[in-house]
Amino acid sequence: MKIGIIGSGNVGKALAGAAMKAGHEVKISAGDPAHAEEAARTTKAHAARSNSDAVKDADLIVLAVPADRVDEVVGALAPELDGKVIIDVTNRVNTDDPGRVLDGSSTAERIKKKLPKSHIVKAFNHAFASTMANPNADGTQLDAFVAGDDPGAKDKAMQFAGSIGFRPIDAGPLAMARALEGMALMNILLQIKNKWPWKSGWKLAGPTGGRN
Repeated sequence: MKIGIIGSGNVGKALAGAAMKAGHEVKISAGDPAHAEEAARTTKAHAARSNSDAVKDADLIVLAVPADRVDEVVGALAPELDGKVIIDVTNRVNTDDPGRVLDGSSTAERIKKKLPKSHIVKAFNHAFASTMANPNADGTQLDAFVAGDDPGAKDKAMQFAGSIGFRPIDAGPLAMARALEGMALMNILLQIKNKWPWKSGWKLAGPTGGRN
């Protein structure tokens, strides 16, 4: 697949590197083109000249920017994102008062309201960048929970997740992004509280046969 990644931070670079190893064609962009060039060098991806360049021919777009920049980024690209499959990997984080961001909403649903003609999927936000290149913990393959309303878009995101080493799990409609964002915040808080090394991940245990 042709993957366009917006954001050259730890998560953007981790997914770019994993996607390249899986044989995908990847363009990565950043607010500063120099950062995109640096990310491209370290991941062997292609540096996009701009966010528009990154999404232009992409089969799948990964939104890997800070949560407080989401509105700005998608607003600037809105017409170019019509019909596109967009994976939202962002998280709102408030470690002092988690209840302020666990408010019954999700960033993914907010993006959907801004981009009604795009196909929004929530995935990977619950995984740390450290596990994206090698999604396994203590020898156990980690799960990628994928939420979305469009079956075709969700299947494409699950195919991508499987290609980079996760076991993809259909987590239901886009509203389940609220739970996925909560899972991410809980894992972040656990790392901080227990001084863990940011390598933990989620695995659904027990009989989970059938489609997944």
